[in-house]
Amino acid sequence: MPTEPETQPGSEVQPEPKESEELRRLRSELDEATDQALRSRADLENYRRRMQREMEDERRYANLRLIRDLLPVLDNIERAIEAAQKANESETLLKGFQMVAQQLQALLDQYHCKRIEALYQPFDPSIHDAIAQQPSAEYPPHTVIHVTRNGYWLHDRVVRPSQVVVAAQPLPGSAPGPAQGDGQETL
Repeated sequence: MPTEPETQPGSEVQPEPKESEELRRLRSELDEATDQALRSRADLENYRRRMQREMEDERRYANLRLIRDLLPVLDNIERAIEAAQKANESETLLKGFQMVAQQLQALLDQYHCKRIEALYQPFDPSIHDAIAQQPSAEYPPHTVIHVTRNGYWLHDRVVRPSQVVVAAQPLPGSAPGPAQGDGQETL
């Protein structure tokens, strides 16, 4: 049976200082390693969430370029319909263009591309591109009074802003109404 070390009177057995320092050092290293592991796990989880959000955005806006390419076609068809209506020409031409325009609009709707409603709305530079100002006593300043090219949304992003003419303060001493000639100022 092992015997306990003999102690001299007045002396106490104390643990070796090396052991307690080493124990403190090991605990500190363990705490640091645990902290680092938790941080790494949180970083990985944040990375996974960010990648998932980016992938969802990529999928959501994947058709943006296609839609931008289709919009000039729709513009031209709408212009042809407008010209045919004014000239009262070929009813079949007009009906054909209307059908194609409806098909294109249905296609855009299917891909969540919607027209920006701009006419008579307050001017908003984030969705409108003002190409002219026109003095108007009929409408308050900064109101869209004419749309020259429709703008479109894809979900919540602007694919293309609406090109618009915006009401301005009426000129002093001018009579209200369209009798003033063109009255448009280019921006």
